[in-house]
Amino acid sequence: MENILLAIDGSRPDMSTVDFACYIAKLMHSRLTAVFIESLVTEEKTVFKQLHGHPYAETIEPGDLPENKEKESAFQNNEKLFCDSCVNREVNYHIHRNRNASAQEIITESRFADLIILNPAISFVEKEEGAPSHFVKKILAGAECPVVIAPFSFYGIDEILFTYDGSRSSLFAIKQFMHLFPELNDKKLTVLQIDEKGIQPIEEGEKIEELLRAHYSQVSFQHLAGNAKDELFSYLLGKEKIFVVIGAYGRSVVSSLFRQSTADLVVKTINLPIFIAHN
Repeated sequence: MENILLAIDGSRPDMSTVDFACYIAKLMHSRLTAVFIESLVTEEKTVFKQLHGHPYAETIEPGDLPENKEKESAFQNNEKLFCDSCVNREVNYHIHRNRNASAQEIITESRFADLIILNPAISFVEKEEGAPSHFVKKILAGAECPVVIAPFSFYGIDEILFTYDGSRSSLFAIKQFMHLFPELNDKKLTVLQIDEKGIQPIEEGEKIEELLRAHYSQVSFQHLAGNAKDELFSYLLGKEKIFVVIGAYGRSVVSSLFRQSTADLVVKTINLPIFIAHN
């Protein structure tokens, strides 16, 4: 893996996500490209003043607006924080400033990246959205490379969890992860299959086990019965230091896990990095 893309709110960067991204970049010996998105006011503003008791209108250019000057100062300070974080961790980095970038522009950039890392709550609207934000949902729907949803706090990786149902998409996600993260081959690996109609034999069990044991030395299988979304949520409750790989149950499951009604619960109980890849 050569290039990791990290989307950052230039005015409100989440340093926990930066720390996680630096960990992954250093682990993989990859360059970390930060896209600093700037939500500046881009239109002229008219203010009314008085001169010798007579009112008159004055047009202020966007660059002279006080709110933009404050944001610009914050952007510069936050870029320095990011640079210092990378230098301190010996991470190769690059900064791409993109004023008022849209989700679609990030999706276009994903075409030329190996991986995107996102804070699930990153947003560029004033109101509270919960997680994932509308911005993140758009990227999840259209990204042209795998996406990692960053945890809200990160303490390392001891285990990898593959969600698997024998489908083409689940196997694609597994192979993508193995290809991108060979440095994690020494970690414990658990393969989770969830069956809605009761526990069934692992799909292509011998073949998937043979594939995984060629890459990992510690492989185990876990079987659950029930609804995939609910069982996966319950399984992950309270878990720590697990890298979750989702392909079998799709982006809809991720959105359900982070739906607004349970966002607070997710923050408190499912504080795990989630890798999402689809063919």
